[in-house]
Amino acid sequence: MLNVSIKSRRSGGPGRTLVLALGTFGVGTDAFVLAGFLPDLAASLDVPTAAAGQAVTVFAVAYAVASPLVATVTARVPRRLLLVAALVALGLANAASALAPNLPVLLVTRVLAAVAAAAYTPTAGAVAARLVPQEQRGRALAVVVGGLTAATALGVPLGAALGALLGWRAALWLVAAVCLVTAAALAALLPALPGAAPVPLADRLAALRRPGVATVLGLTVLGMAAAYTGYAFVEPALRAVGVTGGGTAWMLAAYGIGAVAGNLAAGVAADRVGPAKVLTTGYAAMAATMTAFALLAAADIHSLPAVAVLAAAWGAASWCQTPPQQHRLIGAAPDQAPLLVALNSSAIYLGIGAGTLVGGLTIPTGAGAMFAVAAVLALAALTLTTRPASPRAGLR
Repeated sequence: MLNVSIKSRRSGGPGRTLVLALGTFGVGTDAFVLAGFLPDLAASLDVPTAAAGQAVTVFAVAYAVASPLVATVTARVPRRLLLVAALVALGLANAASALAPNLPVLLVTRVLAAVAAAAYTPTAGAVAARLVPQEQRGRALAVVVGGLTAATALGVPLGAALGALLGWRAALWLVAAVCLVTAAALAALLPALPGAAPVPLADRLAALRRPGVATVLGLTVLGMAAAYTGYAFVEPALRAVGVTGGGTAWMLAAYGIGAVAGNLAAGVAADRVGPAKVLTTGYAAMAATMTAFALLAAADIHSLPAVAVLAAAWGAASWCQTPPQQHRLIGAAPDQAPLLVALNSSAIYLGIGAGTLVGGLTIPTGAGAMFAVAAVLALAALTLTTRPASPRAGLR
């Protein structure tokens, strides 16, 4: 009977995995979509653009902080219930964001959305692995994570296009609809899956004391800060190099295509040449791209083909970081791989929050200065990557 139950549970694994990926697509779109129209959001709420950028910052920081806490608190909750509840909460939080009358209310709703997202994404990956045979787990995890990448490539530019037509609130309503529809689908399709014994938060954080782990996570924060110093304010940044109106969505699409290509290529290259070489190449490319954007903005040069190429390179350099960083973490502490990958996700969002904060401080002085600061951060990440690493720490 047990074997029959397992086979029944796994028979629809691939289809259910796609539904789980639709949820991560909603999470990824929600995390980044507001960056596409911060000036409009700022005008609507009667605040400066830099202040409006706090909507991106608080989501990222809240996600990073909440992720290990939520995993600890909800460990015993049945998985289907947790996933459905997280998506419903995320949908309602986005609806509340769309209705926000002022910036303080918007920030509160973004924090609520981040907590719900932090409950959904790691759980979706774990559930996907349980729904398929062991030999298919890698593919199932790739599909679920692919929802986040697809959000970068498709969800954010689509949200920007919708926002250009109907306003930023319409984009949030769209995310809310995706979350609620996915919640209904998961409630109908997922089998009952029990929770697990909770791992104390202190035990989760003890992994930070392993050799090399803190170094890798710190580099993730710095690298993502370099990537998102400009991305959080992408609309005024692109306007400074001649991209306006519907062109923003097209440039975000170029960024997304670069992100997908960079992520996939980095995973293959990390296995072939080692993660450190991939990171060195990625940070060098990011520094060069940010410098080129700074020069275009400072010289007031408008070349849409050049900006499109740079946008794609920006996306590739930003998202080529994750596979080699995960590779290094697993090498540093293979017995704690799932936990370290989760901590790296928190570091990614901390970096996004830090980058948004830096972008907000520098954008009033002009897009050229903002891109120049991003280039400096990328060079700092490059310097840290090229420092000699201890082989026993698993960082090569």
